[in-house]
Amino acid sequence: MSGRRSTSDPHPAPDATSDVIRWAAFSCVLVPVVLVWYGTSLAGAAGTAFGLAAVTAACRVLLRRSERCAAQRGGRHTKERTPVD
Repeated sequence: MSGRRSTSDPHPAPDATSDVIRWAAFSCVLVPVVLVWYGTSLAGAAGTAFGLAAVTAACRVLLRRSERCAAQRGGRHTKERTPVD
């Protein structure tokens, strides 16, 4: 069968950064809806949505940059071992 996985190919690791960004984007939509539901003005809810979107975008950039740097260095551990390792 062509759809079978190789036995040496374990399940791929979940992409934690994508999960965090996905939940943050969900919050960017949910929070303003809840604010309007509870009586906040549309302008206030829109401002909140804009602020959350800006913070989410900045965090996404920083998380992806961190992943790239970690991949270039070979993960968390480098040449030296620290006492906490």
